[in-house]
Amino acid sequence: MGLLDGKKLLVTGVLTDSSIAFHAARLAQEEGAQVVLSSFGRQMKLTQAFSRRLPVEAPVVPLDVTSQEDLDGLADAVRAAGLDRLDGVVHSIGFAPQSVMGGNFLTGTWEDVATAIQVSTFSYKSLAVAAKPLMSAGSAVVGLTFDAQFAWPVYDWMGVAKAGLESANRYLARDLGPDGIRANLVSAGPIRTTAAKSIPGFETMEDAWPRRAPLGWDQTTAEPAARAVVALLSDWFPATTGEIVHVDGGVHAMGQ
Repeated sequence: MGLLDGKKLLVTGVLTDSSIAFHAARLAQEEGAQVVLSSFGRQMKLTQAFSRRLPVEAPVVPLDVTSQEDLDGLADAVRAAGLDRLDGVVHSIGFAPQSVMGGNFLTGTWEDVATAIQVSTFSYKSLAVAAKPLMSAGSAVVGLTFDAQFAWPVYDWMGVAKAGLESANRYLARDLGPDGIRANLVSAGPIRTTAAKSIPGFETMEDAWPRRAPLGWDQTTAEPAARAVVALLSDWFPATTGEIVHVDGGVHAMGQ
């Protein structure tokens, strides 16, 4: 029996087969779940291509989290893809213009900062609300963060957006809890994904990580973080919500 036998899940953010989202979808299927992916615009073809690399090709529904029309139509799109309910949703969505990262904290404009916050922070709530009509007691929302308790080199306004995400997770847990829906985040260490490579100077964050981590750290694999996502989607955390699970080799617990 798999950890997610019978579960029906929506996974966002599958754009490469090196991402946490892709490996979460793969592991979820291997643990017995039925998975639907989401994508939008020019990225749709990428998501469809990588869907074919999963153990079972997953349907892809349209979802631009900045489009209220897409959000309003999400439940119907998921039903049309063959899922009559959602037992879990994975939020793997984040974006900030390069003009507000890479040492540009003081020069970033509100327009670009607003984009980062809308896509990386507000979308967590938006996705949960859009999926809620298909969710019931026992369902789970799981998002991805990068430890926002520190000011990291080059992360700048994306770090602020992640701090907002971590706060939003607590409020989401509060407001979804009465319906029996959990909301938790996985805080992963640096992984060499396409998203990470788009951050100017990202190597300044990742280079020292393996030395600082008590357990060591492999930046080339998203599997440990994906395993945590799958665990939080399962029934093994029935009373855990508003939490941030660190999958970073232990760096978050160490002094400088």
